[in-house]
Amino acid sequence: MEKKTIGILVGSLRKESYNKKIAHSLANLFPENFTTEFIDIDNLEWYNQDLDDENRPTENWTAFRNKLKNIDAFIFVTPEYNRSVPAALKNALDVGSRPYGSSVWDGKPAFVVSSSTGAISGFGANHHLRQSLVFLNMPTMQQPEAYIAYSNKLYDENGVLVNQGTQDFFQLLVNSFVDWMGKF
Repeated sequence: MEKKTIGILVGSLRKESYNKKIAHSLANLFPENFTTEFIDIDNLEWYNQDLDDENRPTENWTAFRNKLKNIDAFIFVTPEYNRSVPAALKNALDVGSRPYGSSVWDGKPAFVVSSSTGAISGFGANHHLRQSLVFLNMPTMQQPEAYIAYSNKLYDENGVLVNQGTQDFFQLLVNSFVDWMGKF
């Protein structure tokens, strides 16, 4: 099997984000023939179609789009803000999907992981994100689903995952995604 690159986008911009910790835990579980690359969304200006229509996209948009063209599949790890995805993550989807007809997301496999510090586990964000991915023509792994509850209790003060059951579940998620991507 040829080497595949998995792009990882984290919806939280916070430095000590639980979602970033989850994303790093997942990234470390891929087999050797996969590389993971974290895709920075922190510096993307808000999407404004006028800039594309006038052929003057920002440098950050252009760099972001060019980087995503070389990614084979994506994992989205997101918190839930007000029962939906954070604005920064939605903006990244919009920037990558434009200009119309040139989406860098088109046809690329995806996997969604949501988390929260409570019991609902980012359920609303997970499903809102999936709704956008359907429109972007990103086949999204359906099972196993990944809703991570009490994310603030998963890691110790050194950022080490402390629960073996969660570690095993993360490995199941990665293994399932690798197997599922093989169908494309």
